[in-house]
Amino acid sequence: MSPVVQNRTHKLEILSVISEVIESGDYILGPTVAAFEREFAEFCNMPFAIGVNSGTDALTLALIALGVGVGDEVITVSHTALATVAGIVASGATPVCIDIDLDSYTMSPLCLKAVISPKTKAIVVVHLYGQTADMDAILEIARENNIYVVEDCAQATGARYKGSKVGSLGIIGCFSFYPTKNLGAIGDGGMVVTRDEKIAERVHRIRQYGWSNDRKTEYIGLNSRLDEMQAAILIKKLPKLDEWNARRLEIANIYRLALISCPIFLPIERPEANHVYHLFVIRTNKRNSLRKFLLENGVMTGIHYPQPVHYHGGYSRLIKVQETQLVNTEKIVDEILSLPMYPELTNENVNYITSLIQNFFSESQESLDFAK
Repeated sequence: MSPVVQNRTHKLEILSVISEVIESGDYILGPTVAAFEREFAEFCNMPFAIGVNSGTDALTLALIALGVGVGDEVITVSHTALATVAGIVASGATPVCIDIDLDSYTMSPLCLKAVISPKTKAIVVVHLYGQTADMDAILEIARENNIYVVEDCAQATGARYKGSKVGSLGIIGCFSFYPTKNLGAIGDGGMVVTRDEKIAERVHRIRQYGWSNDRKTEYIGLNSRLDEMQAAILIKKLPKLDEWNARRLEIANIYRLALISCPIFLPIERPEANHVYHLFVIRTNKRNSLRKFLLENGVMTGIHYPQPVHYHGGYSRLIKVQETQLVNTEKIVDEILSLPMYPELTNENVNYITSLIQNFFSESQESLDFAK
């Protein structure tokens, strides 16, 4: 949540690679992008990676490459960044938004089963806050119904599910390098990864007007290119990502141990997965007053997200949703609070935050009374 701290820490390295790109004269889809694609593919244990302009574009290009478009339905969750649904809409498909599990905040497999129709072409499963979704159950449902699974890994780069990196579990994995992400650029950037060579080739073409290597087109494409400067910065940061994610886990454990006696719900970790804590999200029915108290004491927090996607006026008319089935999604929006989380936080910083939260609840003398 504080990319400026990280970029200041590594400022000299970043300035050095920026200078190298300036001197090279290659600014768009040059050798640095190609090198980063190779390194990121290796990081994800995947054969193909294609750099694009953003995580949103990664989702759009992935769906188009799979043949998803007008008349098709794509199932996802309503508790997610608006970008997830924006990417589906941009492909021409209709988003179908379903509910989440209350403990993990990720897609409910039971709700997924209930909304599959003959129009369903794909599932966009979101690994939210750094937590992986219940992939075994989701993949089984997808196989039974011959539906593509696209992973939205924007908040979970480096996370694993049963030993496999996110992005390698479905047919395509989509990543964001927005500055606040676990692996962040200094600007926009995204990546598509896949094991399927034909899909990789289609994404390669779609990201640049539909061109082949000889600049001939067989179908319409977009302009969605990762630039050399962002790729150069990301190459420098990628070897540090596992270390940064490990530090996020350390911070999460400090929060958890200090806050376990407070009347709040703490994030869970799936036993078969590793959480990379893009965000540390708690729940309390005193969210607004706690947030105000923390801000008054110099601690900024966030709400991810204050509105479910199906509440957004610009998108609600485009979304198919059975609102009576979004009980958990609509319950948590007034309770969730994202505490500061980034690798450069010191233990002293975290202890200060937890002491404030402890004091807040000890002074309020009120306990929570809401059902999971």
